[in-house]
Amino acid sequence: MAGRIYFVSDVHLGLRTADPVEREERFVRFLKGIPRDAGALYLLGDTWDFWYEYRDVVPREGARVIAELIALMDSGVTVYFFPGNHDQWCFSFFESLGMRRCTQPHLLELGGKVLCLGHGDLLGSGRRGYRLMQSIFGNRIVQALFSSLHPWLAFRLGNGWSGGNRKRHGDYHFRGEQEPLYRFALQQSEQVHVDYFIFGHFHDAVDLDLPTGARLIVLKDWISGGTPHAVLDPAMGALSVE
Repeated sequence: MAGRIYFVSDVHLGLRTADPVEREERFVRFLKGIPRDAGALYLLGDTWDFWYEYRDVVPREGARVIAELIALMDSGVTVYFFPGNHDQWCFSFFESLGMRRCTQPHLLELGGKVLCLGHGDLLGSGRRGYRLMQSIFGNRIVQALFSSLHPWLAFRLGNGWSGGNRKRHGDYHFRGEQEPLYRFALQQSEQVHVDYFIFGHFHDAVDLDLPTGARLIVLKDWISGGTPHAVLDPAMGALSVE
């Protein structure tokens, strides 16, 4: 890949916090600003605050975002996506558009640098309750039961749960060496050479140097403003966080 590589996480399109319309417009402007000769765009999860995909129905939030992602791909930019904990119920729609699904932890080499990418949840030894909840959400029987609901009701239940979950947990601050994700990155970089770990999920901006020489990046969410993202220049092998 000759062009620059972009990474973004936790836009939470549709979340009824702050100004969801302004957030979508801000993300669309960001996508429009990505050069059409860029190498790739990696969406690291929770692009949507709630996404549930029926065979013939998808959420209406973010239609302009989808249009801009298609325009990027039409210009030759490869778009990769990781399902997050809020938009994990994506089954085939994104891939039908030409996007490429990735599973965390995803190791790859770009510009002579080794990267480990993912959403960031469930890596390391996380909370049992959270892991149990995610396993339930991923259960095929549970998904089939939820799909039996009319989309009008299903989307309202899902958006209500997602918004309530955000209010309950509020702002989170990354705990550094105490975080399972930190321990995961440290252990991984002790076993195999990694230059950059890039994740989302925690809604906090993190940029830490690990004892192994690797760099741990957690991208800030888009809820409180700005355009948090990272850019890798393959020609230079340099990663910047903006």
